[in-house]
Amino acid sequence: MSRSETRRRLALAWWGRLLLTLAPLFGVNLLFGAERQPGPLAMPLFIAGLLAMFASLPQFGAYKRALMATEKALDTPQEAAAWQALGQCRSRAMWVAALPAWVAVGALFAGLEGIPLLLLALSSLVLLYLYRIPRQLG
Repeated sequence: MSRSETRRRLALAWWGRLLLTLAPLFGVNLLFGAERQPGPLAMPLFIAGLLAMFASLPQFGAYKRALMATEKALDTPQEAAAWQALGQCRSRAMWVAALPAWVAVGALFAGLEGIPLLLLALSSLVLLYLYRIPRQLG
């Protein structure tokens, strides 16, 4: 597989993960959003969503190391293996980056208001944006 095909595959995987991250929140909000009643678990779930952002810190470090290893492996026989390792590391990291939005889905049922839900969704979006493959690579 060529470098451009690999980059295209990784870019498509990023868009798919973005959809898997945000679609449950918006879908559940459309179905059950009007029936929300403020509950006692809303604020603790919002805080849990904020703390879930910090779970991605170790994953981001591993992703950056894999990114640097891939850059060093360009135009060598190890390039294909480096791209594969980068893809696997990035996939694990993007699952963790989706946690704030998924916690927001649970918080929606607990009665969390719209602005905190939006903040949790945006935090997952920003975390996912960090895992885009830079143009300089390749």
